Amino acid sequence: MGNTQNKLKGVLMSDDKKGVVHLTKDNFAKTLTDAGDMPVLVDFYAEWCGPCKLAAPVIEELGAEYAGKAVIAKVNVDEQNQLSTDYGVMSIPTVIAFSKGEEVDRKIGFAGKDGYISMIEGAMLDGADSKGGDN
Repeated sequence: MGNTQNKLKGVLMSDDKKGVVHLTKDNFAKTLTDAGDMPVLVDFYAEWCGPCKLAAPVIEELGAEYAGKAVIAKVNVDEQNQLSTDYGVMSIPTVIAFSKGEEVDRKIGFAGKDGYISMIEGAMLDGADSKGGDN
């Protein structure tokens, strides 16, 4: 865990006990950078959105399950509309997986826990592949 975890502690103070980080325009880019080799899964949501309310407890579970292995984060589109624009979020929920700061997967609508796990695991593989040098 070492260096990446230490960097993240200073930037990513979780808003709850589950390990889900709430991102803003002020910490979004730094979060992607400081995650290092860990994938970052970002849920773009709104409080009033029905499907977002279905996704919320799943995102919370993943925050706990992937603590130390991935950064699980949320962006409130009503409060952070510039981030939504920057990442082309037109419908919510939109969940984007990043590996080494680059988008590697995107799901629009509620994908279910298995869908989000698939995104995280895929981003982990993507990060591992880029380290290997065989590609």
